[in-house]
Amino acid sequence: MFLNPKTTKLLHDLAEKRIVPGVSYSMIHQGKLQSEVFGEKEIFPRHEKLVPGLLYDVASLTKVVCTTPMILKLLEEQRLSLDQPIAQLLPCFTDQRVTLRHLLTHTSAITGYIKDRDQLNATELLTAIYEQMHVGDWLGEKVVYTDINMILLGQIIEKFYHLPVQTVFKNEVLKPLKLNESTFEPSKQYCVPTAVDPIRGLIKGEVHDPKAYVLGKHCASAGLFMTLNDLTKYVSWLLGQFGTLPLLSDQTVVSLFADYTPNKTGHRSLGFDLCDTPDGRACLYHTGYTGTFILIDRLKQDALVVLTNRVHPRQQNSRYLQARDQLIKTYLKEK
Repeated sequence: MFLNPKTTKLLHDLAEKRIVPGVSYSMIHQGKLQSEVFGEKEIFPRHEKLVPGLLYDVASLTKVVCTTPMILKLLEEQRLSLDQPIAQLLPCFTDQRVTLRHLLTHTSAITGYIKDRDQLNATELLTAIYEQMHVGDWLGEKVVYTDINMILLGQIIEKFYHLPVQTVFKNEVLKPLKLNESTFEPSKQYCVPTAVDPIRGLIKGEVHDPKAYVLGKHCASAGLFMTLNDLTKYVSWLLGQFGTLPLLSDQTVVSLFADYTPNKTGHRSLGFDLCDTPDGRACLYHTGYTGTFILIDRLKQDALVVLTNRVHPRQQNSRYLQARDQLIKTYLKEK
């Protein structure tokens, strides 16, 4: 018997209606685990069945699995403060108004256009971010999601550790949480492919995100590959099911289930988005462009983990976005 039959059906519909090639998911409810893998791993250049244990490019889930915990760790250690101007840490960033809180809640209003972005190397791209991006007039007033916020947070982490940020993530997040199947350097044979790019061809075992592809080991906004098992383990940690682990205090994790935007009206936590249950309880939520998302209700001890490659073989897939929104609404009502 399924934990959430209506939600489970919608998950199966994703593959059966060919909205995505295949689905790997898990649901947690008060210590019970339901997990399935079905559909296809890829449909181009050939059809291959999806099997358990494969690695997915989790895209922006990198932001909450790695980047957010590292910044929270530095906050706990009082090496950073939430309303500290980032110009104190990154002298190349000249606007004194933007704080860590702005970056973590996507209220930084950092905007702009970098010409020929994908043709730049890592050093050139970072220089362009500092020199060509600017702060809009909505600073602190509204949430506008941008990966630049997390790229800058990665630069801050590198200032403290004097290592590429992805090396820091491996040492300080993946190892302590025993996410032993997760990696930034996967073997292609164990990966679910993403899009077919006109220049790069079939993207498999390499990060899909263009900025992350350029920045490589210095990118904190994307780049992580995870199995369903490891992402479920990470979510279980946020639910408090693993007891004390050497990364963050339980108090810090619990405190995430609140609005941290400057005016407390943006409905974003630190790193995470927030979505509400029908009775108004805040849940942690985050998506990845490639077709991944997690949803966590600490109070009810519920969580949903979904991994797909919705950009395979074509990136434009609005059917998935509509189906995902309906799936989340159904899950929040049903659980």
